[in-house]
Amino acid sequence: MSVNAVGELRKHKEIGEFVCWSRMQAEAGQSLSSIVSRKETERVASGGVFFWGVGNPPATITSALARSKTPVSAVFSVMKSKPKMVDVEPTRTVVWRSYIDMYGVVKPLPRSALVTSRGDSAKGPKSRHNALICRSDHRLSVQHEVPFDPSAYRNAGGNRAPVGPSQVTALLEKVASDTENADYEVNLSAFLTDSYWVRLLDPLELQSDKVSLLNSIEGCNPNEWHEAVEYIRSGPSMLRGAQAQGALL
Repeated sequence: MSVNAVGELRKHKEIGEFVCWSRMQAEAGQSLSSIVSRKETERVASGGVFFWGVGNPPATITSALARSKTPVSAVFSVMKSKPKMVDVEPTRTVVWRSYIDMYGVVKPLPRSALVTSRGDSAKGPKSRHNALICRSDHRLSVQHEVPFDPSAYRNAGGNRAPVGPSQVTALLEKVASDTENADYEVNLSAFLTDSYWVRLLDPLELQSDKVSLLNSIEGCNPNEWHEAVEYIRSGPSMLRGAQAQGALL
C-alpha cells in the first residue's frame, strides 16, 4: 500500500464509518425479485458470499480498504424510478468470468459466482462491468421500514462531495445522523469482503438455452447451482496472454 493510500485511509478512519450504497432495479432481463432470489441461491452455494453486479467502477480508495480489511457495510436500496427498457428487455445478455482483485491480479470468478448484465452499452458491446463482493450470514430478501438517508453521507475520497442524483453505486462515509424522512430504505444489506469492489472482465454472450437456464435456477440446491454456473460460463475466453496483462493497466 502506498504512503498516500495509508494517509488517506487513516484520515477516513478518523471521520467515521464506511458504507457502500447501491441502488438496485431490474437488470439483464430479470426482475429485481428474481435477482435477489438468485443471489440468495448463490450465497447459500458459496457459504455466504455473493457477487453483485454494478455499472460503476470502484472508488479509488476501495483497494486500500480491502487490503487493510477495514469493515465496509453494503446497503442496497430500491431505485425510485422504473427500470429502463434496455434492462428489462436487453437485446443481448452476457455473463462475466474474470475480475481484477485488490492487488491488480486477473482471476477467474469463484465457481459459485454468477454475474450477468446486458451485452451492450450506448457505445457498443460491453467489454467491462463491475461487481461488489459481499458476505452475509442471513437470508437475502427485500426488507422495508429501515430508513437510509443519503444526505447523512459524503463520497469517500477526493473532496468528499455530497451524493449525486446520478450515482447508482458509491463508497460513502457517514458525517451526520439519519433523518426520519429519509428518501430511501435499507432494502438489502451485507458486508463487503475479499477485494470489496472489483472490475469484471471476459464477457460471454448467452444463447437462448443459457438464458432460459439462468431464469430457472433460483432456489436450486448447491450442487445444481454449481453445475448450472459452470455450464452458463462455459465458452471461449476473451482474455489471452497480452490481453490479460493489458487488463491490469
